[in-house]
Amino acid sequence: MDKVDVLGVDFDNKSFHQFQNEFIGRINVHQSTFVVTANPEIVLAANENPEFMKILNYDADYITPDGIGIIKAANILGTPLKERVTGYDLFTWLMKLANDRSLRVYLIGAKPNVIHAIQAKIAHEYSDIQLVGAEDGYFKEDLEVIAYQIERAEPDLVFAALGSPRQEQLLALLRRNLLPALMMGVGGSFDVFSGMAKRAPQLWQRAHLEWFYRLLKEPSRFKRVSKLPRFMLDVHQAKKEKK
Repeated sequence: MDKVDVLGVDFDNKSFHQFQNEFIGRINVHQSTFVVTANPEIVLAANENPEFMKILNYDADYITPDGIGIIKAANILGTPLKERVTGYDLFTWLMKLANDRSLRVYLIGAKPNVIHAIQAKIAHEYSDIQLVGAEDGYFKEDLEVIAYQIERAEPDLVFAALGSPRQEQLLALLRRNLLPALMMGVGGSFDVFSGMAKRAPQLWQRAHLEWFYRLLKEPSRFKRVSKLPRFMLDVHQAKKEKK
């Protein structure tokens, strides 16, 4: 199956390697591409917000399963996905690609100190990247104004870390305007990439407990994590309705 429906959100059933190949092909020809890395929280939000669901299923070109909860849900529904493909892994791979190819990159989101740390990291470790924009997420302008500023910078890659659905709303505007770039919402990836936050150790990642590690490090995430049981209940209900 090319697409897998999880509570109304159509995920692309591809491996990380397949996503890489397709993204490289689209970057090579400057094809406007909007990527969403969706976890259970995003799926629940889309079910509560028809406009957000429309962005995911009509504006996005790709939706990757970012979260073990999505993989488990697909299995429960009898339509398994090939593998978990996280936004952070895609982001770091694309940054390396940008450095190798001297691509034009625009970053928007996170706190000012995080953006400053990323700028310093790029200068030292990714010095061949052309950083054409780096703005924190505390702007007061409308998204339409920000979209126009991004378009003027003529980037090859756009990464937005504004949280959902705001980052997807911004990127959907750019996609509708056919910005010839690959655009992706990356949530908290800027925090990890900058060094301000730490990703779970490999052992936790392999055990699919990265979410629990982050909860231990950031207890304020409890409200978000508490939505997971509801997500699984909705998945089981959807399974019953399929029979």
